[in-house]
Amino acid sequence: MMWRKNGNKRYFTRMGTRKKVHTFVRVKPTDDFAHEMIKYGDDNKSIDIHLKKDTRRGVVNNQQTDWSFKLDGVLHNASQDLVYETVAKDVVAQALDGYNGTIMCYGQTGAGKTYTMTGTTENYKHRGILPRALQQVFRMIEERPTHAITVRVSYLEIYNESLFDLLSTLPYVGPSVTPMTIVENPQGVFIKGLSVHLTSQEEDAFSLLFEGETNRIIASHTMNKNSSRSHCIFTIYVEAHSRTLSDEKYITSKINLVDLAGSERLGKSGSEGRVLKEATYINKSLSFLEQAIIALGDQKREHIPFRQCKLTHALKDSLGGNCNMVLLTNIYGEAAQLEETLSSLRFASRMKLVTTEPAINEKYDAERMVKNLEKELALLKQELAIHDSLANRTLVNYDPMDEIQIAEINSQVRRYLEGTLDEIDIINLRQIQEVFNQFRVVLSQQEQEVESALRRKYTLIDKNDFAAISAVQKAGLVDVDGHLVGEPDGQGFGLGVTPFSAKPGKKSKSKKTFKEQLSSSARKEGASSPVSGKELDVSTSKTQLTPSSKEGDVKDMTIREQETSSLEPLPSDSPKEELRPPRPSTPPPKPVAFEDFKNERGSEINRIFKENKSILNERRKRASETTQRINAIKREMDVTKEALNFQKSLREKQGEYENKGLMIIDEEEFLLILKLKDLKKQYRTEYQDLRDLRAEIQYCQHLVDQCRHRLLTEFDIWYNESFFIPEDLQVALKPGGSIRPGMVPVSRIMSLGEDAQDKFSQLQQVVLPEGPDSVAFYNAKVKTEQKHNYLKTMMGLQQAHRK
Repeated sequence: MMWRKNGNKRYFTRMGTRKKVHTFVRVKPTDDFAHEMIKYGDDNKSIDIHLKKDTRRGVVNNQQTDWSFKLDGVLHNASQDLVYETVAKDVVAQALDGYNGTIMCYGQTGAGKTYTMTGTTENYKHRGILPRALQQVFRMIEERPTHAITVRVSYLEIYNESLFDLLSTLPYVGPSVTPMTIVENPQGVFIKGLSVHLTSQEEDAFSLLFEGETNRIIASHTMNKNSSRSHCIFTIYVEAHSRTLSDEKYITSKINLVDLAGSERLGKSGSEGRVLKEATYINKSLSFLEQAIIALGDQKREHIPFRQCKLTHALKDSLGGNCNMVLLTNIYGEAAQLEETLSSLRFASRMKLVTTEPAINEKYDAERMVKNLEKELALLKQELAIHDSLANRTLVNYDPMDEIQIAEINSQVRRYLEGTLDEIDIINLRQIQEVFNQFRVVLSQQEQEVESALRRKYTLIDKNDFAAISAVQKAGLVDVDGHLVGEPDGQGFGLGVTPFSAKPGKKSKSKKTFKEQLSSSARKEGASSPVSGKELDVSTSKTQLTPSSKEGDVKDMTIREQETSSLEPLPSDSPKEELRPPRPSTPPPKPVAFEDFKNERGSEINRIFKENKSILNERRKRASETTQRINAIKREMDVTKEALNFQKSLREKQGEYENKGLMIIDEEEFLLILKLKDLKKQYRTEYQDLRDLRAEIQYCQHLVDQCRHRLLTEFDIWYNESFFIPEDLQVALKPGGSIRPGMVPVSRIMSLGEDAQDKFSQLQQVVLPEGPDSVAFYNAKVKTEQKHNYLKTMMGLQQAHRK
């Protein structure tokens, strides 16, 4: 057993016994099978290969002519049903019990890997391992009503050592801005940026599978017309919670279905150009995969080269990890491909040496764990109460203390410190902890009282505050040696700076305090500053008014968003439309009709659109003004920095003065420092206002675009219904009718009868040759084909429109 922790989640893995990888071989059917060279064992678990010696090598010929490979099964002339029952059924079944599984197809190009893994979508009986696995998962979920099981899927493609999401073409996913990367954590390896999709029914899973298959990269060469040019990994994620038990433990698992690209001999495939480059990447990654398999099979090897390529890195969990691993090797049965067949069988025999340790993946639900702990706490409190009553103890409260009890303990601590209370009675552990906590509170309060008393009597200055010390020295509040003068309090000298009124012989100076000196000097500088004087007053008033205006803007925009989102098209039989003139024989131009629409049926949407547009323009104007103020402050900051640098360089040339390690600066440089500090504060305030305005502009732009889209959509509906639908069908579009305006396209309204697609959907439920189990498969296939046909048609129309 092994615990793993990540953040607030805990993972529990129950380690199993080590087992070797299962390897199977599937021979591609052919009319030209080499019976003399390839022979199967009686138990269908071994293959013997025999080659005739090459007489051209002479009499002394040590060429190996016989090979024997022991496997877990040989599938020759086997159907797709038999292949799945033999290879994948047990792996998928154990996945719902918490065991990870991996099924990998390996072999030469054109040997039937993709057909074995995916099959064909034209015939339900010829479907491959992947759709059958999805079907088995959902069938087993129906057989387990005591568990709440969720299924998610992802589809990864590795093409030329780059990662791609085959499901990124879905409208709610979209292409990723940043490239996908492989990340490792204590729970294993995962692909950052890969989309994972929740599927609640079998048809949705098939739709995602077919969507990914249409995005795969294929090419044609002499050995395969539809050769896969990339490695693909389809992953099924399963998570099961018990409905009956209140246990916080639940299980998770994943099934990796790997379709590897085929190895190629360039001399046989005749690849050129882009296909040649793809073949180079494929052979290189398969070579690294074989190196990793050899290292895993060697028990003495400590380092496994998983990171040599993206394929081995992504399959690190599957290769020798805690999962059920199955390798299905596809080979040719022809004599011409015997060398490649031997290479594939060697790979299978090396994979058989790899051992895995399947384990159940258990996790703990934090919310359910808290509930169980609360129940256990209540039971423990009841047991304590029974124990106290049996021991004749007074009633002890084990609940957290309320405010009244805390206040009482605080009073006891104060009386104990004052000496009026000799001792504090101890009741339970909570009270002891609270007593110590109140001691800390009382101590903190006394420290604050002492500090406030000192501040009322003295002016405290931080020794590390360079600007304040320089200003005090300029004001003449220190002696020649730089010592601070204390105020006599009858017993000695107090630490701090004496008040101005207590200095003998300096009454005239004491009337002008240090703050007044700074304010007077600031007024002197204010004459030349573009952001002082009136502008400072304006910024102050603006700061006071900003919260209320922003709250009003947010409320206003929220109301407008609700108006925009909740707008419904007006009824088609409104009084304005009843009184309108008869329909013209020819439809009016769209620009003219659009103006009429904005004044009649679309007047409300047009009003909201104009209001949102005016708000957007006002925000842009305010942002422009704020930007100008920021630029002015920035220019003033640059001027102040230059003056400050000049003063520093002048001080360095004239010689620096130090007093006990403190640098002494003149008044002009000190005022420049204060001025720069104020300018930076104004700059930050204005910049924050600009950021808020930009966020509001973006939000207003979204509302304007939404209103514009709604206005144009309602206009198209109104235009088609007003000038193209026959008048005898207008009755169906009234509020009392069965059709809502805009709900059905014009082409469907023109023929309200049942179309061919509806008839087909009803008919396939009855006459499908494979029975009702194939309905989800064919429905997903039809939907995927309809989607891609629609996209092709739209792209063709766009290209024709551009021409």
